[in-house]
Amino acid sequence: MPEEARYAIGDLADLGGVSRRTVRYYVQEGLLPAPFGIGRGNHYGPEHLDQLLRVKALQEAGHTLDEIRRALNGKEGDLIAALRAGLPAASPLAREVWRRITLAPGVELHVAGDVRLPSPGKLAELAGWCRQNLSDGDPSDESGV
Repeated sequence: MPEEARYAIGDLADLGGVSRRTVRYYVQEGLLPAPFGIGRGNHYGPEHLDQLLRVKALQEAGHTLDEIRRALNGKEGDLIAALRAGLPAASPLAREVWRRITLAPGVELHVAGDVRLPSPGKLAELAGWCRQNLSDGDPSDESGV
């Protein structure tokens, strides 16, 4: 039997597109259930991620946290019915963690979280090439890696 996914707070925050502080706040406010375990051994499961994505989608749809909390607690019949009708229990989209590295103004390198980054020297070499060949013509612009 496969083991259920377990997320550290940072992983949950990354997958949900929020900060760790937001995750803690949502737990404190009753928008997310408390993590499993205590202390350094605490962790979150798929149900936490589903709930976090639901809360975030509702917030982006213009609902206040107070409305969302009441709906999640079953205290607003019309809103909860609309939420259930409009949102699946689990996100049908696969989520991945990506790293974004600015190489030159307007040029970014996107690297999947499970792919090893090149050495800092190679990244600097790539950034230099990008600034030289893809910039707007200002060779003094040294922003980037």
